[in-house]
Amino acid sequence: MAKKHSLTGKDLRRLGYPEGKIISIALEVMQRDFRHSKQSEVLDLLEKVLKSPKDYLHNASLNKIAKHLVEEPKAVEEYVEIPLREERKEYAIFGMEHIEPGAINQMEVAMRLPVSVAGALMPDAHQGYGLPIGGVLAVENAVIPFGVGVDIGCRMCLSLFDLPEHTLYGEASKLKNILQRETLFGAGREFAKPMDDEVLSRKEFREIPILKGLHSKAVRQIGSSGSGNHFVEFGVVDISAEDKELDVPPGRYLALLSHSGSRGLGASIADHFTKLAMHKTPLPREAKHLAWLSLDTEEGQQYWLSMNLAGDYASACHHQIHHKVAKALGEKPLAMVENHHNFAWKEAHEGRELIVHRKGATPAGKGVLGIIPGSMTQPGFVVRGRGEATALDSASHGAGRRMSRSQAKNSITHSQLNQVLKDNGITLLGGGLDEAPMAYKDIHQVMSFQQDLVEVVGTFQPKIVRMDE
Repeated sequence: MAKKHSLTGKDLRRLGYPEGKIISIALEVMQRDFRHSKQSEVLDLLEKVLKSPKDYLHNASLNKIAKHLVEEPKAVEEYVEIPLREERKEYAIFGMEHIEPGAINQMEVAMRLPVSVAGALMPDAHQGYGLPIGGVLAVENAVIPFGVGVDIGCRMCLSLFDLPEHTLYGEASKLKNILQRETLFGAGREFAKPMDDEVLSRKEFREIPILKGLHSKAVRQIGSSGSGNHFVEFGVVDISAEDKELDVPPGRYLALLSHSGSRGLGASIADHFTKLAMHKTPLPREAKHLAWLSLDTEEGQQYWLSMNLAGDYASACHHQIHHKVAKALGEKPLAMVENHHNFAWKEAHEGRELIVHRKGATPAGKGVLGIIPGSMTQPGFVVRGRGEATALDSASHGAGRRMSRSQAKNSITHSQLNQVLKDNGITLLGGGLDEAPMAYKDIHQVMSFQQDLVEVVGTFQPKIVRMDE
């Protein structure tokens, strides 16, 4: 039997098909009506349609392609570098004296984008790629893939259990075994027998070309965690007062806290659409990673749908982790709190609909619950947003790094790390010097800079921490 074709958008671009909707239309038609044809045959046919589209306007199968070719230019559009504004838009900085100059410089550039409307820099901010970590940027009718980041929809998830604090000490071996058995960490790591989830059946996996090739990876990695600062940990949550939404009495509870994102799925989406945005909206060198996609374009809409899918996928990963751990404990959570960062939201600010990017920043709209972790020796906080307009309803997403990964590896020793963990009663499973607590800012100081952004509902103290090896 002849081998069926495996046509891609790259093949069409080589033939001279213009960027845009015509690529997905041609792929759809050839897959639907010519799926049993050889690769050489479909390429030959598509080349003929491209050269003489009017000859195929009445062809039952090819008229849709021909119609768009007649209407659209045949040559790929030439793109001219887009200048930045001379003057930047104003933005608020929280805890400025503790934010490195590199992060502020990146925010200054971001506020000069033609599409930028408003912004804010959180007190845990540090330099990243494009938008700084801790940067919040609101733009009009556009989305910036690198303003969202590589780990799309990275999030925190907290489960409270009706188990006393002393479970951490009396059953420490059991809890360590549960974390080692029920979690999987590391770039590229996959389950041999992954759990199913409804997010894997989403239509986006069938309708958006880039996602079609990522489905099998998403299936194998669901329920796993990444490397770097991603973790799953047991600790104690102290709820200090009654809270209607949490609906648990004040007290101290065994809790599970996890931090990770959308795995290889999100990284591949970010890479694909960032390159596309940089081609579509070329910017000066210092701003090139802030290239955007208009939401009026097919590419912008595809990224938006892909980003939201990746966010839901990240949530499903956390829910699977918490489900497996709860089952191993023989308990059902009393309450669960989760929030994400590295995302873009459609929100109304000052009477306008804007696209708000939070790269390493926590949503903190009025009344919105969230979690702000510290480091493994410092507490995290369950918070409720105050809806501060100057912060674009945002807060920090953690303590923030005070050392880069390379600086931490070169300046902290294993004996120093082990001593700090021992002094604070922390059991670390995996982890590395780049994630040592000393590499992070003081979470109490960070929280002091955002008292107007969030109120503290409870605290979480880590005790048994699981990370990548």
